[in-house]
Amino acid sequence: MSVGKDLTRGILAENPTFRLLLGMCPTLAISTSVMNGIGMGLAATFVLIGSNLIISLVRSFIPDKIRIPCYITIIAMFVTVVDLVMAGFTPALHETLGIFIPLIVVNCIILQRAESFASKKPVINSIADGLGMGLGFTLALTVLSLIRETLGTGAVLAAPDFNFAGLRIIPEEFKALIVVMAPGGFITLGLVLGFINWLTRRVGVQDL
Repeated sequence: MSVGKDLTRGILAENPTFRLLLGMCPTLAISTSVMNGIGMGLAATFVLIGSNLIISLVRSFIPDKIRIPCYITIIAMFVTVVDLVMAGFTPALHETLGIFIPLIVVNCIILQRAESFASKKPVINSIADGLGMGLGFTLALTVLSLIRETLGTGAVLAAPDFNFAGLRIIPEEFKALIVVMAPGGFITLGLVLGFINWLTRRVGVQDL
């Protein structure tokens, strides 16, 4: 498969959230604001690219029996970098995401790409796959966060690290707080998945 297809596959056809249903725990937990979604998505993208790159480079040197511990060690290295950078430059976002940053180490999206793709493919294809999957994950988080933040708080793009309260879209008295709570996360995800499935059948494009 070409590098271009490896890049674009994760954005739509095999979107890790909307098509493969991977990484549901952080998706539901942190998609309460757009900044949270973008922050988590970019963090996961960095880890995906870095871990895919290293794993593809050393795949022929890793004994098969210890490949998973080796993958986790490599992934943990990049997660540590992300954790320290976010703590230093975006402390409010780092505090909000909390435990979900270290848990990127065992995120099934990253482990799945390491096991099924980077351990078998050349470096350039593995980088493209990591970037595509990361962008797809970021896109999904952003879409869900945009819906939940707008309906649940009435504002969007609130960024405490930059002292920005967000853009008011819906009057305060009409916000639906349940949307940014746990039940709202499941409801929003279910409705979006239903819409995507309907649209895929409607337009007749199975790889949308």
